Amino acid sequence: MRITEAAKRLGTTPRMLRYREALGLLPHSRPGQTAQRQYDDRDLAAVQLALDLERRYDVTPAALAFALRALAEPSVAADLRNLGYRTGRLTTPPTQSQIDRERALHWLGRSGVLPPRPR
Repeated sequence: MRITEAAKRLGTTPRMLRYREALGLLPHSRPGQTAQRQYDDRDLAAVQLALDLERRYDVTPAALAFALRALAEPSVAADLRNLGYRTGRLTTPPTQSQIDRERALHWLGRSGVLPPRPR
């Protein structure tokens, strides 16, 4: 279906659909499509899910697109985690020595001996 019909079905405007597509909130157009994009049920379902998430979490389409980028790009996710630690929104993860100590204490409680070192 054409963009005007897709927008009407979703209760939005063609302009907003183009904006969401530019942000990466729609599946990529498939090979062999004509110069004018055709929208199918898969496209409408993706946009509807994005609209639902935006309403539920009170975020903009741009914020939702950035969240997808953070999920897809490990370096972005790492930078966001770092910001979360610095602002206190995330607790600092345990160090490797803390993890090893907890593991050893747990295993000692069960078997009474230290576990073998991993190679």
